[in-house]
Amino acid sequence: MPPIAPFTRTPTEDDLRGDRWLALILFGGGILSAALTSIAQLYGDEQAPLWTALVLVLFTTLPLAVRRRWPGITAVVVSLAYFVGVTFKVPELYIGNIAMFIGLYTVGAWMPDRRRAFLVRVGIILGMAFWLLTVMYRSAIEQAAEQKVIAGALSPYLAYMMLQLLLNALYFGGAYYFGERSWNAAAQRAALEQRTAELEREREVNAAQAVALDRVRIARELHDVVAHHVSVMGVQAGAARLTLERDPAAAKRILVDVEDASREAIRDFRQLLETLRAPGDEGDESSSTVTMADIAALAAASSSAGLPTDHTVIGEPVPVPSLTAVNLYRIAQEALTNARRHAGPDAVADVRVRYTGDTVELEVVNTGRVVTGLVPGLGQLGMRERALASGGTIELTPRPAGGFRVRATVPLVPQDRADGRGTDGQGVDGQGAPARGGRR
Repeated sequence: MPPIAPFTRTPTEDDLRGDRWLALILFGGGILSAALTSIAQLYGDEQAPLWTALVLVLFTTLPLAVRRRWPGITAVVVSLAYFVGVTFKVPELYIGNIAMFIGLYTVGAWMPDRRRAFLVRVGIILGMAFWLLTVMYRSAIEQAAEQKVIAGALSPYLAYMMLQLLLNALYFGGAYYFGERSWNAAAQRAALEQRTAELEREREVNAAQAVALDRVRIARELHDVVAHHVSVMGVQAGAARLTLERDPAAAKRILVDVEDASREAIRDFRQLLETLRAPGDEGDESSSTVTMADIAALAAASSSAGLPTDHTVIGEPVPVPSLTAVNLYRIAQEALTNARRHAGPDAVADVRVRYTGDTVELEVVNTGRVVTGLVPGLGQLGMRERALASGGTIELTPRPAGGFRVRATVPLVPQDRADGRGTDGQGVDGQGAPARGGRR
């Protein structure tokens, strides 16, 4: 799976519209707060005129309308406005507190440059902490001068200062924490959505590949069954026609073989259709009843069809996985079909199955016409796909003296299967050369 793209949180139109409403609501609340604070004389005789409160509310609330677009600038402007208001005792305190909290939170939750987001928040927090400590120090000096600080005891003033420190720690720490948490939660959601989209695309690709592989498998099975049986019946029907007048008994025997071949073709077609209709893994090619022992019958059928074929087993036979047996059987079937079609009337064939302990090798060699070139087609493509599907290699080479050699080597030990490889006819033959698709 490809790496997750860098996360950038982009506000939607609904987010921006909500920011404008938030700024408008806080602006109205700020005006009301300023009026009530002025009436309550929060700062006593040192309180600034009421019109300064209106200016303060303007600078602490309206920037929130663009807080998601420019979170850093918004937080700095709101914090500076709040600092000025408190310093000059402007009669508005509560909405400014809320606005500064929202500004700090927004920097953590929406600022894409995380380093700058950290620096902006830390700069504001340290600046406010320095200002608060300075004010507390000056106030402590004044209180000490008035002899209101009781030595050795927790005076009301000291308790008030400690309460201020605690509230400010919770205030700024909460703004930092909740902003960071919001960013991390959004990043996790975005990563999950990206992975979900990638998995969906991968599922679609896998489904398309599965359909393509099924189409290839169906085409390969149909080609093997049709090419073999029709070839056998065609050769035998031709032989029957030539011997019908000269030797009716021989022609009758040949027609009986044609009838048997047609029944076998129908049986194979029925088995193929049942396999394709079976759900899930029941439709795998391994459900075929073909085994390595059936290659001998295949050679005998080839001899009766007009191509004298010897069958030899070399080494001690060992159990072969059913899928491998099916693939090797089909390779031998295709090789003998090609030999009957292209090798000529005097050709002979030899089928050898060789067991070497950890591999099984199938070699089909025929004599006949000299092959000067390979014409691309489906026969050799199917043989290559079957060899690769069993984790093996295959050689398809013309013989200099005439005829053709097909040699497939398949491991018997468990290996990673190449189920999806080779469908384009590409592979590597037993000599390490790029394999060329086609049939003779």
